[in-house]
Amino acid sequence: MGNLRILVIDDSPSTRRGLIELLHPLRADIEEASNGKEGLAIVESANVDLVITDMDMPGMDGLELCQHLQSHPNTRGIPVIIVSAFDSEGDIDLGFQAGAWAYVSKREAFTELLKTIEEVLSKFSFHRERLILVVDDSRLVCRMVKEGLERAGFQVVTAKNGRIAYELITQRKPDLILSDLDMPVMNGFELCDTLQASLEYNTIPFVVMSTISDRAHIKRIIRRGAVSYIVKPFNMDQMVILVERILSDQFQILVKERERLESERSLMLGSIASLISALEARDPYTRGHSETVAEIVGGMTTLMNASYEEIEMATIGGRLHDIGKIGIRDDILFKPGGLTPQEFDMIKQHPIIGANILKPITSLSDVVSMVLYHHERPDGRGYPHGLTSVPFWASLVSVADIYSALCSKRPYQDPMPEEKVLQIIHDVRGTQLTEESVELFMAWHATKNSKQER
Repeated sequence: MGNLRILVIDDSPSTRRGLIELLHPLRADIEEASNGKEGLAIVESANVDLVITDMDMPGMDGLELCQHLQSHPNTRGIPVIIVSAFDSEGDIDLGFQAGAWAYVSKREAFTELLKTIEEVLSKFSFHRERLILVVDDSRLVCRMVKEGLERAGFQVVTAKNGRIAYELITQRKPDLILSDLDMPVMNGFELCDTLQASLEYNTIPFVVMSTISDRAHIKRIIRRGAVSYIVKPFNMDQMVILVERILSDQFQILVKERERLESERSLMLGSIASLISALEARDPYTRGHSETVAEIVGGMTTLMNASYEEIEMATIGGRLHDIGKIGIRDDILFKPGGLTPQEFDMIKQHPIIGANILKPITSLSDVVSMVLYHHERPDGRGYPHGLTSVPFWASLVSVADIYSALCSKRPYQDPMPEEKVLQIIHDVRGTQLTEESVELFMAWHATKNSKQER
C-alpha cells in the first residue's frame, strides 16, 4: 500500500499517536489533525485516500466533518472510518447516516482497525473503478442518485433519456445502468431492448428504477433483460447495497458464464443454419427460403412490440422451421413432379424429425413447437397431429412459409403475382391460417411496402 495517504483526526494527542502506531504496517503517509476543522483544511489542500476520525471533538466534530465531505463533489468519494468511544447503536447509526464507511469502537481498535481499513480500501478501490450510468428525465432524481453513488465512491454519469444514454454507452461502456422507464425520445423499455440486441452491450447489468410497482409490469421488464427493479421513492443506502451486490465478483462470474453460453449457442445455431443453407443450396427452387421466412417472422414479431428475446426466438424458429427435411430422402425431397400419397406421408414427417433434432438443446425449447406445428391448420387438416388450435408462434411461421413459397419459382409453378398471393392468404384465414397470424402478416406487409416506397 505504498503512497497511501491517511489522515488521522482526534483531539487527544495520545490517541493520535496510538492510532498512528497501529497504522505502521501499512507504510502509509500519515497526516494528523486535532479536530474536524483542521482535518478539513488538510483534505482540501492535499490528496487524502482515507480519513480516520473521532466522533466527539471541539470546533468541528466527526459527524460535521463527514457531512461536509459528503456535500462537496471533490471530497464526496473519500472513505471515512469513525473510531470513537461512543459505540452505542444510536451513535453508530448517526455515523453511517453522516456518510461514514465504517465505525470502530476505540476499545476494539487494536484488533479491528487494520482489518477494517483493508476492507474499506478494497471496497473503495472496487467502487472507484466502476462507472454507473443513471438515466432519468428528472434532474432531481439524477442529482440525488449521482450524489449518493459518488458518496459510495462510484464514478457516475447521467442522461435524461435513452438516446443520450446510448450515445454515452458507445463512448465509454458503463459497468451498470440505472434507468427510469417513462422518458421522452427513447424510453427505458426501448433502451433495454436496444442493449439486449447488441452483442457488445447486452451483458451490461440493467437496473430499472420506477414509480410503477405492479408485479406484471416488473416481470415484463425483467423478461426483456433487466437484472433488477427498484421502486421509487427509494433509500440511497438501499440503492448502493443493490449496486454493490450486482457488481460483486459472484455476479460477474455469472455474467461471464452467460457470455460463454451465448457464444456456444451462437456457434451451435450457426452450424445448424449452415446445414439448412447447404440443404437448400442443392435445390435452386428453395435456396434462401428459410432466411426469407425468418426475416418475415422477425418483422411480424417486431410489430407486436415484443421483447428482444421473443423477436430472436421467433426469428430462429423461422430459420430452423424446415430443419427436419435433413432426414427426408433426396429423391423425394427434390422430386420435380408430384408426390405419391406414400411419398407425401414421408414429407409430413419433417416437422417431427426437426423437433426431435432440437429437443436436446434446452436453449431452443421455445423453438421446438414452432418447428413441430408450423404445418398445423385451424380446420384440423394440417400435419403431423391434425390440431385445431395452432400455437401462436407456429402460426406466424405458417403464414410466412406460405407467402415465401407462393412468391418463389418452383418446378411445378412460376412465382405468383404479389396481389394474388395476398388474396390467397386472405381467403384461407380461419381454415389454413389463423385469423391472428394473417392480420399480423398483412400489417407487416403494409409496413414493408411503405418502407420500400420511401
